[in-house]
Amino acid sequence: MSLFSGKGKDDESKATTPGFPPNPYAPRPDRSGERDQPAPIGKREGMANIGKSISIKGDLTGNEDLVIEGKVEGKVELPSNQVTVGANGIVKAEVSAKSVVVVGRVAGNVKGSERIEIQATGIVEGDVAAPRLVVAEGAVVNGSITMTKQPGAAGAVHPPLAAAGGVKA
Repeated sequence: MSLFSGKGKDDESKATTPGFPPNPYAPRPDRSGERDQPAPIGKREGMANIGKSISIKGDLTGNEDLVIEGKVEGKVELPSNQVTVGANGIVKAEVSAKSVVVVGRVAGNVKGSERIEIQATGIVEGDVAAPRLVVAEGAVVNGSITMTKQPGAAGAVHPPLAAAGGVKA
């Protein structure tokens, strides 16, 4: 086979130069039939990061996991995802998410629809509400703790002792 005849893998390599990254603007071959296509932009689920040098004032909402290493003031609402306040994170906000992990500092109420974890270096100055709560030794929680029931957990409620015949009135 000649170097210049026919189409094949050689055509795809022409858009690159050895030692240099591929040109992002070069035409790409049609691979619409392949299985490993990225999801459309609106459907992508990933993780967002707020770095140490970033400071945000306002409301944060979205549909992806969030790691906060910088400063956030306002409201953080990610009802279907996890929010992690990293070791350098300082959050002065109401935080509401499916799962919340606090390694840094939160000044505000924290609500997790599934779980909240406060690690040994974590500090929460506010009320905490979640069906499952993990507080590591050394963590600080200054506020009330409400252990809410998970949806569908009503069937797991044990009957009172008197009704079960264990205690006589």
